[in-house]
Amino acid sequence: MTEATAPIRARAAGAGWLAKLEGRISWILLGLAGLLLPLLDDSYIGVIAQRAYIYWVLSAGLNLVVGYAGQIAIGWVSMLTLGAYTTAALAAGNVGTPWPPYLALLASGVIGAVFGVIVGLPALRLRTFYFAMTTLGFATIVTQVALAWKDVTGGGVGTPGPTFPWPFDPGWGFYYFCFVLAALATWMTANIGASRYGRALVAIRDAEVAAEACGISKPALLMMVFLLAGALGGIAGGLFASLQSYITPDAFTFEMSVLFFIGILIGGRGSILGPALGTLILTVLPEFAAPLVQWSTFLYAALLLLIVLVIPGGIADLLDYKNRRPVPQPELLGRVLGTQGGNTLITLSGIELHFGGVRAIDGLDLEIRAGEVHGLIGPNGSGKTTTLNVISGYYRPQAGALRIDGADLAFEQPHVRAQWRIARTFQTPRLVGAASVLENVMIGGTVHGHGTFAESMLSLPRHRLDERVLEEAAMLALSSVGLESLAKVRADRLQHSELRFVEIARALMLRPACLMLDEPAAGLSAEEIRRLGGLIKAISRGGTAVLLVEHHADLIFDICDRVTVLNLGKVLAAGTPAEIRSHREVVSAYLGA
Repeated sequence: MTEATAPIRARAAGAGWLAKLEGRISWILLGLAGLLLPLLDDSYIGVIAQRAYIYWVLSAGLNLVVGYAGQIAIGWVSMLTLGAYTTAALAAGNVGTPWPPYLALLASGVIGAVFGVIVGLPALRLRTFYFAMTTLGFATIVTQVALAWKDVTGGGVGTPGPTFPWPFDPGWGFYYFCFVLAALATWMTANIGASRYGRALVAIRDAEVAAEACGISKPALLMMVFLLAGALGGIAGGLFASLQSYITPDAFTFEMSVLFFIGILIGGRGSILGPALGTLILTVLPEFAAPLVQWSTFLYAALLLLIVLVIPGGIADLLDYKNRRPVPQPELLGRVLGTQGGNTLITLSGIELHFGGVRAIDGLDLEIRAGEVHGLIGPNGSGKTTTLNVISGYYRPQAGALRIDGADLAFEQPHVRAQWRIARTFQTPRLVGAASVLENVMIGGTVHGHGTFAESMLSLPRHRLDERVLEEAAMLALSSVGLESLAKVRADRLQHSELRFVEIARALMLRPACLMLDEPAAGLSAEEIRRLGGLIKAISRGGTAVLLVEHHADLIFDICDRVTVLNLGKVLAAGTPAEIRSHREVVSAYLGA
């Protein structure tokens, strides 16, 4: 910790200790309730609790897929089915020599992980309800295979579930086994949720374009999450087979899939505690409403509708300390994040990009130099944002080259730009509203972490070091834009001007060699624009190449070193601000008389 960051860290620690205590108290109370439940000596309650724990083992992983990544995986009951039949068949000796139940349970986790990835592959291309139909279709296939593969599964007659030997034999021993596994699943997924991987998942869910600009690779991250969710689903299935004593395809119903999915939704996206409570409620509720069992699907839908209308954020919103919005008090933007400057030079040569018959960019040549603010102006539709999207890797032009320090930079690879320390902001702020300001900024430093997914899941030392370094850097970035006092506030509670500066703070997390700003002054007051100009100027003087797209001409001419004017995708003029001000065609086409 440096002397400059020590006061910031101290303020962050003082502001966040109560919030951390609140979250831990909830888990401590739930843990104590689980540990002391056997004192009631009520076997019926014990069975209900075992079922709730088993369901949560599956839902804990599914929560990362649905709640964090935003994938609509309704048919995740297929993992429960696979795990149950794998454990039962192996333990019963339906496939070769009988396996020890604990080893069979481990195998069910492996099978679940493999098929979790297989089911998750369509998520890389299919979205929303199309992916939901894929998961439901797979669940149906698994059930049909279980019916047809009689030698292994017993078909419609079914097969006995395994009995775990001491110390987790049936009764309270098995209860504690389920409790420990549920606690372990909660711990691992909570570690992921609070890590750079969890923040990256939420960024993919709510701001995918911004996530790619921060260097987050969606395919690799989703595959890891589907693997973990599948493994937990398979283990839950093995536990379920033991609890049921005897399993048939009829045990894995559509209503069960709905239960898992709705439990997460009513719990709240981006939360661990909320979905845990949601799953617990939906497991216990039918036991106390047995006469209405035929109405279960209707009741689930009604409960979901009630949550959406009354508490859109789910149970998590009632528990989330970040909902308490302070009065915004942004500091004067006088401090900036130190960047690693150099002689960075980004060049665009002969770029041509056509959308059908529309020439969005027509033979563009552009140089962006370290230590300078380069303004890019022009009328609406002149190709300014399109140019940023080409540099960011979102568009592949039909002709031309893009180079950084003489090296060719491939098109259509937006997440790779972060490795070259190319950062950007967007016309409309792309932030994760349900996350805190600090978490949003930490997303920008995702590529700087060194811990693996497994290290984050197990909260190993390198992961904890990553988190400390990222938090310190994020607080310094927030301090540089004057928003460190709002670090713990939810992003969707901020004013529009504050969102603009939070995006810049997130971009600064890359220690950018090149920073591209897309209309950052839009919606800001005159005083806020003045502060913004001072910040941008200071960033460039630290050695960063800044490309500024902006409609506020005064800001452009006050802080830019060079200006390029586009019109209909072509360069109309290029030069110093003084030269552009006096350029007759620019005055006629853009600046006005």
